[in-house]
Amino acid sequence: MQQVFDDHRTARQAAEIGEAILAARSLRLTEIAAKMRGSMTANYKRIQRFVHQVDPRAVLWRLFSEQAEFVIGDPTEIERPQAWKTEYVGTLKDGKTKGFWAMLLATPYRGRAIPCGLITYSSKTIAAGLDSRNLNHLRAFAGLKDLLGGRALVLDREFSYLELLLDLIAEGVNFVIRLNLGAHPPKFWDADGKEVLLSVAHGETVIHRQVWYKGKVCVNLIGVWERGLVEPLWVMTNLDVHTALRLYRCRMKIEQAFRDLKSRLGMKRLMNKRQAYMQKMLALLLLVYAAALLVGERLRDRLYGQPPQAHIPCPNHGGCSQSLPSKKSSKQRCYSGLFVLLCQKWSLPLKEWRLIITDALSAFTTIVQPSVPTHV
Repeated sequence: MQQVFDDHRTARQAAEIGEAILAARSLRLTEIAAKMRGSMTANYKRIQRFVHQVDPRAVLWRLFSEQAEFVIGDPTEIERPQAWKTEYVGTLKDGKTKGFWAMLLATPYRGRAIPCGLITYSSKTIAAGLDSRNLNHLRAFAGLKDLLGGRALVLDREFSYLELLLDLIAEGVNFVIRLNLGAHPPKFWDADGKEVLLSVAHGETVIHRQVWYKGKVCVNLIGVWERGLVEPLWVMTNLDVHTALRLYRCRMKIEQAFRDLKSRLGMKRLMNKRQAYMQKMLALLLLVYAAALLVGERLRDRLYGQPPQAHIPCPNHGGCSQSLPSKKSSKQRCYSGLFVLLCQKWSLPLKEWRLIITDALSAFTTIVQPSVPTHV
């Protein structure tokens, strides 16, 4: 926490609350307070004062990895079925379940992703603020557009709409977006004004370059229908189509991160009544998740060896201590580092544990405080 909070006292408070979040595996304040040292009532008030005085959202962007090849954006639903009077809780896609959306921006890390941006919205906040889902998406991307540079923004099919594309083109942002081929699939025309048919057979790859989305945005398209998929996958981009398809396949990293946050760290157990406080607790959780993930990955390497995909160069892999010869199954080697850290029984000598912590801290520091190239 000292790497992201400039004030030493604030960092100590955040670390104490973060440690309790890991122990409680929950974002409910009463459960966090119960895992802190001292009186539960006093701890509860300390957490409230911290959330009132400190804004972890302001430092979350420091987790943006300068070495990342791309940035993933995706919303996830957070259910709050009993929150009938909470001001920021609306209804989800089914029109019945109470809840809201958390929109994250993240950079890839092995099989997961490290969040670096956050906004939340719901049907109720959209209605109250004369807002829209699309405007919330634009607001999220605007926060990191200066950091993106030439990196691609990788998005799923709910982002394949004209207003977003026009904004990304105007801002000079590279994008990789899956097409939404639902009841009203998008239409494309070639340079001669002929409509492009989005048709691909099983096992086939189809490429259309320099086609016009709704006649207004020039994009490249690639479609594949692989074995085991019930429908084809179409991706539009302003990059090379093969590069775009490779990047889109990495989008599942953020889905795996959502799974860890919900099932391992209790992201769905939020109970804050005010949206600002809820967002602050979510941002603190994401900081804790990043630190725990880095520690867990190095612990997993030490116990089981590197995962099967570890031979692929990963720019933000960070230093690791040498792994023990692995006699474990490939399934164990594919476990999430967070799962190994929080859910498995393991024992290591203190010396080995200190090496793991040192390596994880070094990797975390590299992300938060990247080296700046200089020319002499």
